[in-house]
Amino acid sequence: MAITYLWVLFSALVSAQTAPPREEGKWPFVPKADPYSKDAALDLRLLNERVAGETGFVKVSAEGDFLRGDGKPIRFWAVNAVAERTKPFVPRPRWSPQEPLLANQARFLAKRGVNLVRLHAFLNPKVPAANSTQPVPKLTDIDTGERDWIWRAVAAYKKEGIYSMFSPYWAVNMKFAEQWGLPHGANLNAHGLLFFDETLQEAYKGWLRELLTTPNPHTGIPLARDPALAIVQLQNEDSFLFWTVNNLQDPYKTDLGTRFYGWVVRKYGTFDKAREAWGNNRVAGDKPEEGILMFHNLWEMTQGRTGGISARLADQLEFWVWMMRRFNEMMVRYLREELGCGQLINATNWKSGDPVRLEDAERYAYLPTDVLAVNRYTTGVHNGTNRTWAVMRGDTYTSPSILEDPRGFALNIRQPAGRPFLVTEANWVAPMAYRAEGPWMVAAWQSLLGIDGYFWFSMGTEGWTPPQSANGFLDSQEKWEFASPDVLGSFPGAALLYRGGYLRRGEAVLTEHRSAQDLWLRRTPLVAEAASFDPNRDAGDVAPTSAVKTALSPLAFLAGPVQVVFDSDASKTSALPPEQYLSHDHTAVFSTTGEIALNLPARLAVIDSPRAQGAAAFWSSRPEGVETSVLKIHSTNDYGTVLALSLDEQPLENSARVFVQVATRARPTGWTEEPATIAISGGSSVEGFRITNHGRAPWQIWKNDFRFEMRNRRLARAIVLDENLMPAGTVELTREGGAVRFKFPEEAMYLLLTERESRLP
Repeated sequence: MAITYLWVLFSALVSAQTAPPREEGKWPFVPKADPYSKDAALDLRLLNERVAGETGFVKVSAEGDFLRGDGKPIRFWAVNAVAERTKPFVPRPRWSPQEPLLANQARFLAKRGVNLVRLHAFLNPKVPAANSTQPVPKLTDIDTGERDWIWRAVAAYKKEGIYSMFSPYWAVNMKFAEQWGLPHGANLNAHGLLFFDETLQEAYKGWLRELLTTPNPHTGIPLARDPALAIVQLQNEDSFLFWTVNNLQDPYKTDLGTRFYGWVVRKYGTFDKAREAWGNNRVAGDKPEEGILMFHNLWEMTQGRTGGISARLADQLEFWVWMMRRFNEMMVRYLREELGCGQLINATNWKSGDPVRLEDAERYAYLPTDVLAVNRYTTGVHNGTNRTWAVMRGDTYTSPSILEDPRGFALNIRQPAGRPFLVTEANWVAPMAYRAEGPWMVAAWQSLLGIDGYFWFSMGTEGWTPPQSANGFLDSQEKWEFASPDVLGSFPGAALLYRGGYLRRGEAVLTEHRSAQDLWLRRTPLVAEAASFDPNRDAGDVAPTSAVKTALSPLAFLAGPVQVVFDSDASKTSALPPEQYLSHDHTAVFSTTGEIALNLPARLAVIDSPRAQGAAAFWSSRPEGVETSVLKIHSTNDYGTVLALSLDEQPLENSARVFVQVATRARPTGWTEEPATIAISGGSSVEGFRITNHGRAPWQIWKNDFRFEMRNRRLARAIVLDENLMPAGTVELTREGGAVRFKFPEEAMYLLLTERESRLP
């Protein structure tokens, strides 16, 4: 209590006596508490249901889109978030001493368009430290703190019309106790075990039973029967097709090898027939006389093998996928039939060791569940002592932009036809500088591609996250946050763009039909999600029966949906001619709807639809500005995004209510850096930056210099909105013929244009 009192007193004194620091060309972002007033010009809480799940459980349409319980379409603007996770709350010296409350966080997120939150949880029992006096839990014991947090969170988000999704297990977090009597004791590596080890599976099922069937004390009903819980994710980030499979320990590896032998004999009738099919290919540790077959290193599957080894690799891959599918099938039955869950189920969200040869096989393993997913971040090089979780002085980094190179765009996804697809962890990761493009690009291309959710990672505050320590103790900055003004500040417009259906879904650029045998033989697809995919090099082993013989440019992902149909005939594959969506030199891509364009040499992306227009650009290199069908925009800013949305369902040129959102760069106060040459793997290097000061609160936002001309005869007033979307002044709006002109405020993020007699909100 004393600590809290002193913090409040200190904060009050600082607020009263010290103006926030100002840096040249920037403005300090010191947000006020949101009053949640009815006078707000925009409150996207109104898009949410009164309470999440009030119409029943979320469902999936025949086309693979989400539906509310009453059958109406629903689109999710999603985040990963944490609040009130650990009770009692223990403050950390470099974070606020006030506990972030779920109710406040939920209201804040709902206002800014969020209607789905993922809870990244770990239900497994936690093993005390070696010097601890705490008793060692049993393997079957659930972590009651995590259980209680999920119960609290689902109930709190539900009240604001926000659905929940949870992930209960992550192999990285699964630690073992010597007292459990398992092989390797505390040194046991959990990767891959959940797919086949019955001891771990039974414990895992027990954790889920307790979480899902016990009445939630905050709602009175068990989660299994609560439609506010939309999706259950079986586990986070694990696969037999990732490099961690090479670390499988004995006796588990031998156990899996015994299962492989049995599977092979069932497939071929006898092992001798299998050996003949494999050209007598052997692996160290094979003991067929004892019923054991070992596994080639995953690396072999990433290579273009032929002959006997290729045949054995095909069977190894098929077996691994069969094992993962069998686990997923078992868990779907368990959740639905034994626990009575009405939720949709997602298998996991991981990737394979080779996005060209193995990624479709990975997704094929997910098909017993309702929803497919991946975790994928937009990032550059980041080197430093604590680079996996913190940003610190001395770190080196690069700062790519999707406007310059979209091959690493998280939404470059081969979507299995008829299934919703989620990106369950994602962000433009700090210390990248060009993060403002994130919400703008995600909202635009989610709309075009029909991808069903992009979960920003992560948020642990009630609202805006100031520049602060990565863990509450170390002098550093957070790496995995999105609640900064350059990212979260763009949520209102981006969420409305996507959830409001302002942009049309595009025609499929590619619908690739693939047989299971094509997967097992690791035949290359016509376009892959790999950032390094080269259609001239990597697509030399496509299915011989494919109706499309030429690989596609990776830019195809940005033109329209790329779909995969499994268990089908490659002769049914179809693709649009590239001249329909690519410039002649393949440096610009146009959506199949005609509403989105990306020009790489110009470093420019444009949205131009009847009700939504704007651009993301490196503006200072475009003195001619950007013109859409209704807007003309000029700026001297080095970089930023602009979005204009009609709020009355009228085309922008006839709208009487237009929301304009601008986002530029942001850095902590005092941030400094210098050019640096960064060594990377393989002996090469890349040009980037070295952080010489990682800064402190508050955020400093690059001032806006944006001048607009909008063709519209109805607009007569320009109202500045503050960070809480409350009216905070006006700017001059002049008219010339059928157009209005205005300069966006230097120190603001939002503007509302209305008719003179229009009332707020």
